[in-house]
Amino acid sequence: MELPFETELQVRFRDLDTLGHVNNAVYATYLEQARLRYFDRVLDVPWEEREMVLASQSVEFARPLTLEDGTIRVACGVTEVGETSFRMRSRVFAGDDGDPAATADGTIVAVAGGEPREIPESWRERFIEFEPGL
Repeated sequence: MELPFETELQVRFRDLDTLGHVNNAVYATYLEQARLRYFDRVLDVPWEEREMVLASQSVEFARPLTLEDGTIRVACGVTEVGETSFRMRSRVFAGDDGDPAATADGTIVAVAGGEPREIPESWRERFIEFEPGL
């Protein structure tokens, strides 16, 4: 599956664990940064109007990332849009490596006042416009 959005992030010394690998918890931050940049690009909605929460996320690790990787690329895209939630897939790549170091799937729920709400039609339209295969 092709993921239509890609962003580059820097591996920082503070991301490492005692083994010199990027700590598994840091991947969640990398994925969050990529999602936010995706939403900036696709939704064109001010941050404070993006009422949504990450309901679930799973990550499969294929190889460790290290400081020597320098930069990473995170590719992501929406794979499914439901009534109140949508699913996203992400892949994390080290530098120019074509094989993902990690693959993640997440479910994001639209909320209002802390309760699930329907996905705004404008979001649905923008997702489809950016990802015609939806």
